[in-house]
Amino acid sequence: MTNFDQIIERRGTHSSKWDNIKKLSGITADDAIPMWVADMDFAAPPGVTGALQESLDRGVHGYYADNGSWAEAACNWMEKRHQAKFKPEWVSPTPGIVSGLGLILQAVSEPDDEVVLFPPAYHAFRKIILANKRKISDAELVESNRRYVMDFDSLAKLLTPKTKVVFFCNPHNPGGNAWSPDEIRELADFCISHNLILVSDEIHCDLIYPHAKHIPTLSAAPEVADRLITCVAATKTFNLAGAHVGACITSNADLKRRLDERIGASGLGSYNAFGMLATEAAWQTGEGWLEELLSYLDSNRHFFDQSIETAVPGAKSMLLDATYLAWVDFAGTGLSPEVVANRVKDHARIFASPGQQFGPGGSNRLRFNFATPRPILVDAMQRLSDAFSDLR
Repeated sequence: MTNFDQIIERRGTHSSKWDNIKKLSGITADDAIPMWVADMDFAAPPGVTGALQESLDRGVHGYYADNGSWAEAACNWMEKRHQAKFKPEWVSPTPGIVSGLGLILQAVSEPDDEVVLFPPAYHAFRKIILANKRKISDAELVESNRRYVMDFDSLAKLLTPKTKVVFFCNPHNPGGNAWSPDEIRELADFCISHNLILVSDEIHCDLIYPHAKHIPTLSAAPEVADRLITCVAATKTFNLAGAHVGACITSNADLKRRLDERIGASGLGSYNAFGMLATEAAWQTGEGWLEELLSYLDSNRHFFDQSIETAVPGAKSMLLDATYLAWVDFAGTGLSPEVVANRVKDHARIFASPGQQFGPGGSNRLRFNFATPRPILVDAMQRLSDAFSDLR
């Protein structure tokens, strides 16, 4: 059994989550709690540590070759966990999903082309689109019963001849939606009828709570396969973000060729050996650890949701189907977004992700990462309670 309550000291270990607090948030207190980036504070599965230790014991760390078993492990995992029928020959490894998204944009679009987002959406989408000199078309999600839905009528009005690509977050980050088959099929039909490439970022697909189910876009809408690229990774699931390894998957041979050409042209056809070994081992050996993790995260999720509404009257969390990222709406407090952010940062000494960075629909919100040992989470919730005590 994994002890997820164990507090592992990460300060001073080149941890972006912990060591970048002062630089990125301005919080200077030594006891600051990071609840921002999607990085868990738990040790990796034993099988991963064992695979890396075996490599360390060998003592030779040369170039990595032959990703066949890695691609097969990825496909086997997706079939076992999600009944998705991917083939190893469809898989292109990339140095993480975000870099993969940039390579996809270069492969299937041109500068000044438009990319559809469904905000509030993962902030790195916005950064990689703009960095590649493409334009963003925001089709803002609509909240209904503390869940997001897509507005296809509004989306249709955004389209121009320059609209070429749709970035779809399945499950959604930061809203935590596990999209239904009908919702996915409606999006797929829209992309087919408007000749759009659909990129389905499914990096959070394994982090699903018991009441929900992840439906891969390919499984829900196989008819979109010729214009679909699915992005998956072991890194979020097994807390291996530093491995920087992802998989971009498409059954369309021409799309894969164009993507692989961009990978080669960028000098990215040689892979990080440690990342490949770690993620392959995770897919092959990590299922038991994941089941324990999901139980722990579900308990943290319930604790956070109950605590935030007590600690901050008027605040409410989105009802998560997936992820360990609470998306909290503070509009009901009557406080301005600036006052809320200052109380969280200056009084509670917590670094949460600002809602504005997720685009339209995020202005009254903060995103909190609750994938941390319970003692740290309890401390964080007490600090929030103290910071907003005047509202009670």
